[in-house]
Amino acid sequence: MSQPRAIVPGATYLLTRRVLRRHFLLRPDSAITRLVIYSLAVSAQRYGILVHALCVMSTHLHLVVTDTRGELPRFLQRFHRIVALGAKILRAWEGPIWDHATTSAVHLSTRDALVEKIAYTLANPVIAGIVEHAHEWPGAKVLVRELGCGALRARRPEIYFNPKNPEWTEEATIQITLPPMIANSDAERFRSDIAAQLDLHEKRARATLKRQRRGFLGPARAGKVSPYKRATTIEPIRDINPTFAVGRGQPDARNNAIAAIHAFRTSYRKSLEQWRAGVRNTMFPIGTWWMRVFHGVSVGNGELAEA
Repeated sequence: MSQPRAIVPGATYLLTRRVLRRHFLLRPDSAITRLVIYSLAVSAQRYGILVHALCVMSTHLHLVVTDTRGELPRFLQRFHRIVALGAKILRAWEGPIWDHATTSAVHLSTRDALVEKIAYTLANPVIAGIVEHAHEWPGAKVLVRELGCGALRARRPEIYFNPKNPEWTEEATIQITLPPMIANSDAERFRSDIAAQLDLHEKRARATLKRQRRGFLGPARAGKVSPYKRATTIEPIRDINPTFAVGRGQPDARNNAIAAIHAFRTSYRKSLEQWRAGVRNTMFPIGTWWMRVFHGVSVGNGELAEA
């Protein structure tokens, strides 16, 4: 049984979803970029999701978002389903698009965590040795200068989306917003801090490739790789699936996050035991999602500690 996760309105996450067996099915061509941006825009609008950062790699994608209404699971289900169905048509692909592992959702509870994870998201093509600078990546992405003041737009793809269905508008737009915990007065410094972290990633990538006597693949070659090939680089086994990030050098914030998660899971399990025993009026903790949505259980009032 998987660990229960608190779904709380207003939480900000780094989301990661991987393609099945690391195939290059999300190769950065115009059709896939259009599909992903359009699908993200219509899904985010439907479920009240704020988008802060995005990078779609050939084998996986990263998103930094805020779940304003506590509907993250519904958003993920819809967004990933639409992208998968569209990609299956574009790639003439039979079978699943996504890896069987669930989406990684890391709660970003501090400013430092936001800076680190957004910089990591934007730097992904550089870390992978594909482009020397993040802005050169030809796929769907957000640039540092667009954080809090940019937008991504896409016209409705010709495939999958029925133009007669009013749900699929002719064009869809994503506003790239600042995370709620970042004040407008802090916007410039926030972007500057992310740019500095991004620069560090780029310098480290250049140094790594120099030691290995290799060069960057380049955006042109990245856009021409066969989507049916698979990544051949060694990838560490993902034996850890973190649920939160607080940034480096913040032991107090880390301890508080661990305590909050432990308190939620303990309370959830006790409530679940009572519910299974037939006590239908048992109260579940704030953040309960599955049992509330699909079984209509009662959820307590009050605030859940930050995690």
